[in-house]
Parts: sequence; C-alpha cells; structure tokens
Amino acid sequence: MLQAHPDLPDRKTRILDAAERCFVREGFHKATMQDIAAEAGMSAGNLYRTFPSKDALVEGLCERDRRDVAADFAAFDGDGDFMANFVALGRKHFEDEPRDKAVLCLQIWAEAARSPAVAGHAAAFAEDVTARLTELLDKARAEGRVHPGVDPRAVALLIMTLADGLLVRRAVVPSFDAAREVPAVLNLIGAVVSGGLAAACVAPVETAP
Repeated sequence: MLQAHPDLPDRKTRILDAAERCFVREGFHKATMQDIAAEAGMSAGNLYRTFPSKDALVEGLCERDRRDVAADFAAFDGDGDFMANFVALGRKHFEDEPRDKAVLCLQIWAEAARSPAVAGHAAAFAEDVTARLTELLDKARAEGRVHPGVDPRAVALLIMTLADGLLVRRAVVPSFDAAREVPAVLNLIGAVVSGGLAAACVAPVETAP
C-alpha cells in the first residue's frame, strides 16, 4: 500500500496555484502540463504523479473552490443579519478577489463546452453552491430573516445566474465597474429576499406547448 508523502497537501496547493496562473496567462489549451510543472518548480513526472491530466487539475481546482465556498457559507450560521452577511460575501468574491479568479472561471466554462469530464466537474460545483444557497435561504425563511413568500430554490438559481453574469463581465469587459455593478446586483437580491420582488422568485410558470 502506498504511503502518503508528508508534503503532499503542500505539493497539491503549489500545483493548483501554478495551474491557475498558467490557465489565466496562457489559456486552458495552450498551457501544457510541462508549463504547469515548470511554474510549480517541479519535474513533469512529479506533477503527473499528483495530477495525471489537465482534467484532474480542473477537478482539483473545483474541489478547492468548493471547500472555500463551504467556509464562506459558515459565516451565515447563527442569527446574524442575512443580507449583511450576503453583501460581505458578494463583495469578497466580486470586488476583493483578484480578477484572475473570474478569468479562470471562464477558461473552465469554455473547456466544459468541449469536455464532458470538465463539464461534469463544473456542473457538480455549481449544483453544490446552488444546494448550499437553497438550504441557507430555506433556513433563513424558517427563522423569519427573509420573506416567507419566496421560493428558496428559485432565489438560489437567480443568485447563481446573476453571479455568473458578474463573473463574465469582470473577466471580459474592460469598463466593468465593481463599485457600481456589484452593489446594484446585491440590492436586487436584497429586494427579492425582503419580498419586494417575491413574485419573480416562485416556482417557474408553465408555458403552453
């Protein structure tokens, strides 16, 4: 049985950080495993022993982001103000985080359109975040911290759609103004959870065939 190398977690972190930089700088397809190994300061053989492919690297990046998101949502525990916590979270991801994070998301989404494996990782990450948002909203509704008339799953999907739009704009629009655009989106979400736009976030309306 293989024994885990004592520095394996640090090695994984170093490789994932290097992969992020290479994917952002060179693009997913242009960046090679050899480029990533060089960026991480190791041999290609050591890289392949930890991550055997670029798909595996994407899986590692998504898993790391999933853990980070889980830690972010932990801030919502307790009886704090729902929107105050949510605004802090939104500003962290769309104002404070480096723009490179948004560029990396677009690189992964673009590859997901071509690779079923990458699409699976991206979809699993998105569903995990949506489920966490749904659970969070459901709990807040039960505690009277959001309007009782909103549908938690519908609101979660709306938030995901708006967040995706912000990521795209931040990554590709030179005139993107986080100080103006992020608060506008957060204000819209605030109006929804307070009941001002509750009718927009109920179960989808069925259309005639």
